Amino acid sequence: MAAKDITNDTFQQEVLDYKGVVLVDFHAHWCGPCKVTGPIIDELSESMKDIKFVKVDVDTNQELAGKYSIFSIPTFLILKDGVVKNQFVGAHSKENFEEEIQKMTNS
Repeated sequence: MAAKDITNDTFQQEVLDYKGVVLVDFHAHWCGPCKVTGPIIDELSESMKDIKFVKVDVDTNQELAGKYSIFSIPTFLILKDGVVKNQFVGAHSKENFEEEIQKMTNS
């Protein structure tokens, strides 16, 4: 199953109230690097079943983008039990995403 698209209205329930690790992909449909990383996030959501993967479109969810100071896209947040533990920007390899996520699952 691909990463779930969420909105301002569902962010609290889907991300902040979730017990466990969540990777949030802040993206836009017109963004070139986002088009590269989107399929990687979907692939990871299939293989890493113990991690929740969600996507937030910054154009339609500007309130969330502002709240988390998203100035460049794609920006990725990794939260554990509703707390932001890591944030990184730009296109990354599948291996790099796996490394960043492993840091959270091992902590």
